[in-house]
Amino acid sequence: MTTRNVRFVGGPLDGRVQDLRDHEAVAGRLLKHIHLHDGPKIETQYELHYTPENGWVYFLCGTQP
Repeated sequence: MTTRNVRFVGGPLDGRVQDLRDHEAVAGRLLKHIHLHDGPKIETQYELHYTPENGWVYFLCGTQP
């Protein structure tokens, strides 16, 4: 199994880079991040995209109260 990097754009994870495993590398995949620290629960969703120029990137696709 190989790994590659994925970058986050927007929201609370903006700028984060982490490993992306083969089985996770599917364009359109949604990732939900739940922030619970020091206040109300905040849910943020990211959508995975791939381009040859930028590689794998999770883009912020909205927040839910």
